[in-house]
Amino acid sequence: MRLLHTMLRVGNLERSIEFYTKVLGMKLLRQSENTEYKYSLAFVGYGEETDTSVIELTYNWGVESYELGTAYGHIALETDDIYATCDAIRAAGCKITREPGPVKGGTTVIAFLEDPDGYKIELIDKKDAGKGLGK
Repeated sequence: MRLLHTMLRVGNLERSIEFYTKVLGMKLLRQSENTEYKYSLAFVGYGEETDTSVIELTYNWGVESYELGTAYGHIALETDDIYATCDAIRAAGCKITREPGPVKGGTTVIAFLEDPDGYKIELIDKKDAGKGLGK
């Protein structure tokens, strides 16, 4: 088995595609519409679905926002230079909700931002990725 994708419900598909492709540098891999059930899908990621896990953006026609609830945590992305990445994200007009720095109780350098629908995205510096708290 392998992890295929994570699905996020979005309130504006084009806005979300623009965020994930232009701000976070993912590629739009495929898009489809289901007119009978009134929803559209877009799959974005850093590589092909045959090789990597991707994100499925689901737009249910006419639904502009969702309550995110308390169960959702975040999506984590590895970055080569967390400080430069945060600067580029800020320059694109997006807000960093937690500036880069060590995680509480450890040394792993992380930062957080939100996508246009309020989903949390964690950035982890490449040198720390996969090391837990970094102790």
